[in-house]
Amino acid sequence: MKLKSMGFILLSMLLLVIGCSANETVESKQILPKDIPNFVEKGDLEKVSWDKKAVKFDDKIIGNENKSGVIVDDMSSSESHKWMWHLWGIENPTATTLTVVGLHKETGTVHQIITTGWTIHLAGENNGADAHTLSSVNIPMAGEWAMLLYTDEKLFEDLVYEINE
Repeated sequence: MKLKSMGFILLSMLLLVIGCSANETVESKQILPKDIPNFVEKGDLEKVSWDKKAVKFDDKIIGNENKSGVIVDDMSSSESHKWMWHLWGIENPTATTLTVVGLHKETGTVHQIITTGWTIHLAGENNGADAHTLSSVNIPMAGEWAMLLYTDEKLFEDLVYEINE
């Protein structure tokens, strides 16, 4: 009887250690780059809706209808591409900034996606959206990506895209 109790205790401890190690690995995957804006929080990355994939609407915009999306000629990781960002629900677009944070699902790594920096300024209405802006985008690797959009330092939306080679 004593041997069974000891075996149960050892097995429980082993499961606890394995469980804690798995949690540490998940947390360590999401290391924020040193130059990322200070308003971006790890909790934002953990709340990405990976099952809510961006879809094509209005014949040319890929995103979440009536919230945000992009017009893009090529969704690949091979080189820089032009992306035109569109946002709905922005009241004063020319006084609003857009910050884009890329999160690669498989590796858990966080990347600056816009080639000129983390943050750019928005312009006025275009293609039915309340605000838009054009940027050069460089996505470092293929796979599933979440683009976390922040307007004026507040999380606005996340867009999930499949990026090809």
